[in-house]
Amino acid sequence: MEQYNNKATASLVLGIVSVVSVVFSLLWFFSLIGIACAIVGLIFGIQIRKAAQLEGFTPSGTANAGFILSIIGLALCALAFVVCVACVGLLSTAAIL
Repeated sequence: MEQYNNKATASLVLGIVSVVSVVFSLLWFFSLIGIACAIVGLIFGIQIRKAAQLEGFTPSGTANAGFILSIIGLALCALAFVVCVACVGLLSTAAIL
C-alpha cells in the first residue's frame, strides 16, 4: 500500500507542475515540460487505478486528484503548444508580406 501512496503523491505533484507550466507557456519549452510531466502523472494514476481494481481497494483522494490534474494539465499544455506553433507560423507569414 505504501508504494501506491508514493505513486499517488508523485501523480499529484506532476499534475500540479503541468498545470502551473501553462502559466509560463509563452515560452514553448514550458509547454513541453508540462506535457511530459502530465504524461508521467497519468501513467502513475492509471497504475494506481489498475492496482485498485485488482487488489480491491479504492484509490485515495490524492490519487484521484493527481489523475484529474494530469488530464487537465495535458490538455492545457497541448493547447498552449499548438497556440505557440500557430503564432510562430502567423508571424513568419506576416514577415513575408
